[in-house]
Amino acid sequence: MTVNSKLAANQQKTVLVTGCSSGIGRCVALGLQRRGHNVFVTARHETDLKNLKTDGLQAIQLNLNDSDSIHSCVANLLTLTNGRIDVLFNNAAYGQPGAVEDLTRQALRAQLETNLLGTLELTNLLIPNMRQQGFGRIIQNSSVLGLVALPYRGAYNASKYALEGLSDTLRLELKGTGIHVALIEPGPIESQFRANAFAAYKKYIDKRHSPHRDTYLAMEKRLNKKGAAVPFTLPPTAVLRKVIHSIESPRPKIRYYVTFPTYLFATLKRLLPHTVLDWVLLRVSRNEHQ
Repeated sequence: MTVNSKLAANQQKTVLVTGCSSGIGRCVALGLQRRGHNVFVTARHETDLKNLKTDGLQAIQLNLNDSDSIHSCVANLLTLTNGRIDVLFNNAAYGQPGAVEDLTRQALRAQLETNLLGTLELTNLLIPNMRQQGFGRIIQNSSVLGLVALPYRGAYNASKYALEGLSDTLRLELKGTGIHVALIEPGPIESQFRANAFAAYKKYIDKRHSPHRDTYLAMEKRLNKKGAAVPFTLPPTAVLRKVIHSIESPRPKIRYYVTFPTYLFATLKRLLPHTVLDWVLLRVSRNEHQ
């Protein structure tokens, strides 16, 4: 299956992709459009919406932190598609860096509002239309950090672990409806993720009064590093290939691993005792902050 091959007309799906201002979302949206799908995209800011429209995409404003915005997005989408929605790719998310003991309630709430609560609200609003059609694909862009935890990523870990749990439950509850739920679990992917994470770090983490101050200073260098900050980083087309399979295959998978670290840590989690896995994860994290 090639990324750019065209579909037969009866294979075209109406797709909503969230978080498309850059990175994975934009790549997936353009890739699916090139394959012949009817793609709608979302972004928060007007400038990004204009850029997406310039790319030939059908763009709708969406802020996952705002229920009114979510309801408005769904209403606009279903008006434009005459009530049809075949695929939802929940991609919009960001990472909140910081030690768990430095996370305020406000910081954690903001992380969960975007990565979990807004995503769930959007999904639940579209499920009735999928039920009525007797068909749907819900694809969650999770993370390797929904499988294993790394230090200084507690808020993001929490949001992705929770997304994994809700998605597994939803899949069981939708059995027999024709709606399939899949989880994509990328490791490092080329994107604006680090830049967005650094902005969240500056907003919510007080490094001056933290026992983790020295680690934060090293972490800042990684977040501001140009190019790939960690080994095994792949382009967003690696995620696009998994999304294509999840949408177009008659037998989509439940989980799609992307990048070597995801395959590695998923395997180690099954095989290693918890204490040994902790040692591995601490070594990985220590190498990042040197």
